[in-house]
Amino acid sequence: MGIVNENTLHVTEYELLEKLPDLFRMENGERVRTREDWEARRKELFRTAVELQYGTQPPAPEFLDVETLYESPLHNTYKIHTGTKEHPVSFRMKVILPREAVSRPVIVDGDLCFGYAMDKGFLAAALDENVGWVFFDRTELAHDLQNEGRRKGALYDVYPEKTFGALGAWAWGYSRCVDALEKLALPGIDLSAIAFSGHSRGGKTAMLAGVLDARAAVVNPNETCAGSCGCYRIHMRGYSDGETEKRSERLSDLWKNFGYWLGPEMGRYAEDETALPFDCHFLKALVAPRVLFVSEAAGDIWANPVGSWQTTMAAGEAYRFLGAEENLYWYFRPGTHFHEARDVKMLVNILLHRHDGKPLSEDFGVLPFTPPEFAF
Repeated sequence: MGIVNENTLHVTEYELLEKLPDLFRMENGERVRTREDWEARRKELFRTAVELQYGTQPPAPEFLDVETLYESPLHNTYKIHTGTKEHPVSFRMKVILPREAVSRPVIVDGDLCFGYAMDKGFLAAALDENVGWVFFDRTELAHDLQNEGRRKGALYDVYPEKTFGALGAWAWGYSRCVDALEKLALPGIDLSAIAFSGHSRGGKTAMLAGVLDARAAVVNPNETCAGSCGCYRIHMRGYSDGETEKRSERLSDLWKNFGYWLGPEMGRYAEDETALPFDCHFLKALVAPRVLFVSEAAGDIWANPVGSWQTTMAAGEAYRFLGAEENLYWYFRPGTHFHEARDVKMLVNILLHRHDGKPLSEDFGVLPFTPPEFAF
């Protein structure tokens, strides 16, 4: 079926393989009716959307020490030493604060391995609004080499009994950065106003980290593609103005190219996504009632923008059930696959709205395509 586009995304093919699994139907067949029911249901969602999708996760460490490598009023570098006493692991963390840094929000981002992370315009999108940055290089915890195979990198030696893939290792780094911030108690950081963010594979990581760590007040996955915020049961093709037609990424693509990011059991579903006992709305609902901000690009067809919108809408039912509808945000900018300064500005707008009462941008919740019927 085709969707007539009235804006910037032209959808040429849209296939809903089947309706999304029911967020509120428990494994015993009963439906969620109370908050207590929801807590039980969350455990079921976790077993599928997290442990099946990403493997069993590394636990909290036995210890954590923070070594100062460089210190200045606004830009500090630390080395975090953590893990187990038998198998310690270390990685660097950079903290960049605005000039008027007195108990301000901060964005934790694991994409230091991506060059744009140190771009002046990218940094300024937060710093100019008096919001700080915390960066680390997730590849210090697990390698990101496509042809190297599974479970290569420092953290796998620390927890060999767990089945997490690279995304789980990288997500663990977000939590250790928060541990370090708590230990450092820097006066410029409001620990109640922490956002997790990242792009593409880093966006998958930020999303998983936000599910695992409730200390993230705001969770912002940016253009994650398959394996996080898209939709396994929706396939699409389309193009944006000035771009050629493309198709969305499928689980078979992700498993073939980057299977080491995921849990080992996901390969069983690579050719039959309808057999999955979950879809991406389960993962998004696990953030509720905290703030979830899903940022996408209208021309990023590989990231399945229509599928991402569908699973965000489906996860919205959990936010509505918990009385937290105002904590779910989504946004589509023009353009294709990248983490742009304007994406950061939208995240900062949410942080400042929560922290300082700043008005929200009118660009939230604007679709670049004519919506199909809900998939749930």
